[in-house]
Amino acid sequence: MRVALILLLLLAVATIPGSLVPQRSADPNGVIQYQQDHPDLFKVLDAFPIQAFDVYSSVWFSSIYLLLFISLIGCVLPRIAHHYKALRSAPPRTPARLQRMAGFAEQRISNPNASPAQREAFAERAIEEAQAILRGQHYRADIQRVTRRGVSEVSVSAERGYLRETGNLIFHIALLGVLVSVAIGGVFSFNGQRVLVEGESM
Repeated sequence: MRVALILLLLLAVATIPGSLVPQRSADPNGVIQYQQDHPDLFKVLDAFPIQAFDVYSSVWFSSIYLLLFISLIGCVLPRIAHHYKALRSAPPRTPARLQRMAGFAEQRISNPNASPAQREAFAERAIEEAQAILRGQHYRADIQRVTRRGVSEVSVSAERGYLRETGNLIFHIALLGVLVSVAIGGVFSFNGQRVLVEGESM
């Protein structure tokens, strides 16, 4: 990702020469005038690899553009695969020792007169309500049942934060779409200019 940011900044810097001198694609008459006004400097700026009058179609500008495109693809595709697997997988297992975690709190509820079946039913309802509350707060919640040292334990594991990564990926995919659109437009589009004296026609 750092490489993509550097290339994006470099691409922005690379567009500066295009605003300092006239471009053949946009102002061919200005290029001719520049050649007449600065014949010696024009030869230097127009020579390969500077190509100052064809910045946006020059080899060096196209190289930066292509490297940025490849870098974004290499960044986005692995993250999409990883994010897809994370969305399909269950939340992490509940830690065995919750009391070591920051913000840990414990509340015990007991009823000496309840039968084992009633206690089990109460525990199931409490777990289901906890799962519903967490899902209402946009957590991915999952009920987990494990057996530790011969004792069955039921807990709710929950996590969130996936929408942030989803939005990040959508942004990068949109950026790729912009780059592809600009590239396709540059390859298949055509434009030209002609100076007409009053009274002439095309």
